[in-house]
Amino acid sequence: ALSTRTVDDFEIIEVGGEVDVYTAPKLREAIVTAIEAGHTRLIIDVEKVDFLDSTGLGVLVGALKRVRGDGGSLDIVCTQERILKIFGITGLDKVVGLRSSSDEARAATHPETP
Repeated sequence: ALSTRTVDDFEIIEVGGEVDVYTAPKLREAIVTAIEAGHTRLIIDVEKVDFLDSTGLGVLVGALKRVRGDGGSLDIVCTQERILKIFGITGLDKVVGLRSSSDEARAATHPETP
């Protein structure tokens, strides 16, 4: 399941179920569409994701590189220990903002990273 909505100047992409080699392209497409439409402040909500594999992680890393290149930001909404552990192992938790809700992500300020 995948849905997108715009709130203020943020594009919120909610994804659910399994994000793997079969479904990751849909997520990538939603991200690319958002960026091409001029949205560089992305919030990707993975609260309803049951499974995330390396393909899904690759999509998130790719999204981060694209929005950073445009001076944007990427926050991920996730409170699930299982998924957070994957972000921790891969080091993704150090480069994206991990938030407990899309409201928190919108309220968070984004320090500029070199």
